[in-house]
Amino acid sequence: MLEDGTVLDVIRLFVGITILFYASYTDIKTRRASNMLWVIMGSIGVILLVAQYFTIGFEYPYYLYLLFIPIMIGLMFALFQLRLIFGGADAKALMALAILVPLKPEILQFPLFEGSAVSMPGSWIIFSNSILLFLLIPLSLLIFNLVKRNIEVPYCILGYKMSIEKAKQTFVWPLEKIKDGKRKFSYMPKEFDINDELSAFEKQGIKEIWVTPKVPFMIPLLAGFIATFVLGDILSHILQFFM
Repeated sequence: MLEDGTVLDVIRLFVGITILFYASYTDIKTRRASNMLWVIMGSIGVILLVAQYFTIGFEYPYYLYLLFIPIMIGLMFALFQLRLIFGGADAKALMALAILVPLKPEILQFPLFEGSAVSMPGSWIIFSNSILLFLLIPLSLLIFNLVKRNIEVPYCILGYKMSIEKAKQTFVWPLEKIKDGKRKFSYMPKEFDINDELSAFEKQGIKEIWVTPKVPFMIPLLAGFIATFVLGDILSHILQFFM
């Protein structure tokens, strides 16, 4: 029979996967995710924390990790304001996850990586795992371009070539812009109209440019969430090899 703490973590796993999967789906289709999803996630997180308090409680030093909830929320807000997290939904999802998974989850023999004696808060592990998985995207782009024999640094690790016509119908950012009549490298400037950028290429008779896909961070966030429950703290496990 599962212990009370394990049951609560199973509920957290189910709730997180369900909401993040749906958010990833809507993010891919419309580049939007409803704020109600994060209200639901955060509310369930509060209920689970209350249930844990009245059942198994919080052992030292893990109850101190509850203090990380407002810290994580404030950190995500700051990163969003600094444009280090581009999507408001991504920041809100991480804020809600800080409430849903404040501690490192444990379900039977999972996670597989034991980690250090004192583990990081659950929401931080999810965030770091998501970042690591997100960094696999440049590697996959490089492999794709190697196969296509399109090797131009830094373009080949940030995107791929696409026709202007297709770029107009796809969620991508141009990795190039026309400046002083010449093609220049440009990685997601703060403010620009993509249609104006693409029209500038057409006026030059250019039919194909380098673009970078608008990969919603919600997808690696979902993967990072699952990895946290299955593998544990990937970054901590990697660092152990160098210590």
